[in-house]
Amino acid sequence: MSNYRRQHIDYWLALAIFGLIVFGLIMIYSVSKYYSLELTNGATDKYFLKKQLVTVTIGLFAWIVVQAIDYRFWQKHTKEMFFITFGLLLLPIILSPLGITSAGRWVIIGGFNFQPAELAKLTFIFYLAGLFSEKGINLKEISKLFWPFISVVGIIALMMMIQKDLGTLSIFVIISASLFIAAGAPVGQIFSGIGISGVLLWLAVKLEPYRMQRLVTFLNPGSDSLSSGYHIQNALIAIGSGGLFGLGFGQSKQKYLYLPEAHTDSIFAIICEELGTLRAALIVLVFVFIALRGFKIAKSAPDNFARLVAIGVTVWIFAQMSINIAAMLALLPLTGIPLPFISYGGTSLIVLLAAIGVLTNISKHRINGS
Repeated sequence: MSNYRRQHIDYWLALAIFGLIVFGLIMIYSVSKYYSLELTNGATDKYFLKKQLVTVTIGLFAWIVVQAIDYRFWQKHTKEMFFITFGLLLLPIILSPLGITSAGRWVIIGGFNFQPAELAKLTFIFYLAGLFSEKGINLKEISKLFWPFISVVGIIALMMMIQKDLGTLSIFVIISASLFIAAGAPVGQIFSGIGISGVLLWLAVKLEPYRMQRLVTFLNPGSDSLSSGYHIQNALIAIGSGGLFGLGFGQSKQKYLYLPEAHTDSIFAIICEELGTLRAALIVLVFVFIALRGFKIAKSAPDNFARLVAIGVTVWIFAQMSINIAAMLALLPLTGIPLPFISYGGTSLIVLLAAIGVLTNISKHRINGS
């Protein structure tokens, strides 16, 4: 207890997250109005806004509760986190034959869609942080963990491919790699891991024709603009139409059912169309600010476990943002990954806010002088 002092949470981080949530609610209302009217036969244009408000309320409650739990509680249960992670990832596979899953990824409970893989990202961070913090002092010990580590990631990759969720798999791989590197992995093993990841990615694309089609579309978006290229073509039209300053709030044309998933995965394209790329760039700057605060928390963390958890959560948020926006700009193939704190959605937002709760709790235990 002598090496750190109890402090207030990182208010700048909390303010940035809260700002993104409020902005997300405003944009969800703007983007989903027409879709809400169509879905409710003209009864309301706030259908998705109301649902998102419920999700935000649950997420903020999760943030408050988790932030009140000392981070060392999770450290005591890292071994259990291993089994929880794999249990969560197996859940959709096991329940799929019973007809209570959706798209092979979501479990339907009482009309509520829950994606277990989202919670598994957080439990996996706890597991890896616990594993590496026990061995992280000695480089030799870390090097011994390479093949067990690769085996665990490989099993997760297999389960994600069964669920046909390459986007979520990419986040797992990025989180895993970042924690392995932060724990002090030897350079040779880092390059070996990159090579193995490349082979796994090639197999994932090769084994599923729709993934190969997505790759072809990514390389040549105009090759099939009425089918596989339709989504990205309309996203690019939305971004291009907005120009630097946008058409004006609420003035998007692509949101009128031209752009698929406009209020979820594709919301950044509509933001660009309505507010312009200059204002949309401010969103990226906010995420950069969040990443800087997260890494600052990691740097001043009182122990290795807290440091690795803070790095894992920060990388997760920034990687998810980067992949979502890159896909909208046709810099990466479409993955179905939502924009953190802004896109419409349930499980992802709630779990991310719980993860922020862990991060803000760690921020209360900064080392003296940090």
